[in-house]
Amino acid sequence: MSIMPRRFFGGLAVVAILAVNVAYAADENVKRIMIYGDSNTWGYMPVESGPTTRYPADVRWPGVLKERLGSDYEVVVEGLSARTTDIPDPTLPHISGAGLDGSAYLSPALASHLPLDLVVIMLGTNDVKAMFDRSPFRISLGIGKLIDIVDQTGGGVGTSYSAPEVLVLSPPPLGDLAPEGRAERFAGGVEKTEALPALYEAVAKAAGAEFFDVGTLTTTDGVDGVHFSAEAHKEIGVGVADKVKEVLE
Repeated sequence: MSIMPRRFFGGLAVVAILAVNVAYAADENVKRIMIYGDSNTWGYMPVESGPTTRYPADVRWPGVLKERLGSDYEVVVEGLSARTTDIPDPTLPHISGAGLDGSAYLSPALASHLPLDLVVIMLGTNDVKAMFDRSPFRISLGIGKLIDIVDQTGGGVGTSYSAPEVLVLSPPPLGDLAPEGRAERFAGGVEKTEALPALYEAVAKAAGAEFFDVGTLTTTDGVDGVHFSAEAHKEIGVGVADKVKEVLE
């Protein structure tokens, strides 16, 4: 039985180290993005009534965006149905921990995914629910709070990373609300969502963040009036990807 000389194994070790260093160097050239949103980021498939399922990953707009951006980008998706900008939802107590309050979960989410070059935020649809009684102005302040959290979180815990840039997306206005209580749950929501783009843009500008109105790409065309069709997901993914490239390149 032959025994490999030590210099052979030493050579393998050097090659392994060089490979790791090359991998790290390559990773430095990859731009990392975190998408922070609600059910339309999660991929909720619209239905008139009853429970639903999730669109496949390549159909959801973050998946379309990832494909459009290509291999020079890495996309982390943080989508949660019923998530708000910065208010708890008492109707879903089984979602524990930070719950559905987007401001409560954002900081740890950021820190766990660092390093990040950009955080894309699309929230506000759930804030217009009648039970919250929130004005469009108050919802826009919630978005401002999220931008501030990204800046305050900075490099997370014990790292030298800097805070990522922020791209605020204003969701398209609600569509025709379907049965099963949605018309009551989102009473007045259509008008509120129509007012959000101008307010979001002003808040983003004041906070030094980027802004994009997703309503210029598509409508909320799902059968329930709250969620997106597969075609809308595609239009959003392509359009937001182009905006991301504009911001980071």
